[in-house]
Amino acid sequence: MQRKASSDRFPRVLLFPEGTTTNGRVVISFQLGAFIPGFPIQPVIVRYPHVHFDQSWGHISVGRLMFRMFTQFHNFMEVEYLPVVSPPDDQKENAVNFAERTSNAIASALNVVQTCHSYGDLMLLTRASQLKKDQPSRYMVEMARVESLFHIGNLEAVDFLDKFLSMNPDSSGCVHIPDFLRVLRLKACSLSEKIFEFLDVEKNGKITFRQFLYGSAHVMRRPLFRQACELAFAKCDRTGNNYISRNELGDSVRPAIPNLNEDEVNEMYDLFDVGNDGRVDKEDFLSCLRKNPLLIPLFSSVLRREGLLEDGDSSLEETL
Repeated sequence: MQRKASSDRFPRVLLFPEGTTTNGRVVISFQLGAFIPGFPIQPVIVRYPHVHFDQSWGHISVGRLMFRMFTQFHNFMEVEYLPVVSPPDDQKENAVNFAERTSNAIASALNVVQTCHSYGDLMLLTRASQLKKDQPSRYMVEMARVESLFHIGNLEAVDFLDKFLSMNPDSSGCVHIPDFLRVLRLKACSLSEKIFEFLDVEKNGKITFRQFLYGSAHVMRRPLFRQACELAFAKCDRTGNNYISRNELGDSVRPAIPNLNEDEVNEMYDLFDVGNDGRVDKEDFLSCLRKNPLLIPLFSSVLRREGLLEDGDSSLEETL
């Protein structure tokens, strides 16, 4: 892009900064690749005037799109060139601000609103559609904002969506506490209820995927989250052989969840056995907590009992 933009001898480079197609009713977040070099941008907007069918290609299959276009006598497209958007002459503008100025110009010309949706939301929408969920659009969370706040990537968000969908959301896309506890292998107790209440910010007894993702990401991105996970593993591994046995895991979590029976401990152990090899090593343990960060409070009692969580450790306390 730098080579082509630095000389008039080369043809212009055409880029689609949204990274996907929409129904044209909003402008979603721009990818930054076109704005990082810092050269002037020629915004172009495309409209599809129609009476019966909008061929802008929203969330429909290619076959249905082509069939509907072929059954219209005319398919119209309008292309409008907007004024060039240039970076300031006196200072280097960062790519984020440059993209926002360009997005504002396009949204104003189209007379539509801007949202923080991105290509990651399309991945979430597609995944929910693949799993035959009703109204899959309710699982879009404005991924550009999620990435900015928590540095959660698209693939990580899809993994969290798979976890949430395994909790059997109801017709409104919400999960209730019994299914939440079932998937996380938690027994009903005061701690389990506190974990659910942490997500249930509206206090209506159910959580949405947005709440689940935001809560999980918030815990995982706490400054001392990884340190807490490593300390928890070290204290669970009482024999020092770099593996956690079923008995060691049970003894470690029972102070937080009393009266766990052997079957319940085995279910939790299977969750931590990410490698499915019948044993939990450090990598399994850390991987499980990265995928299920809401489980880290299970080990707060272990760290306190071993003197690793003192009254002054406010950051670690907040993580747990």
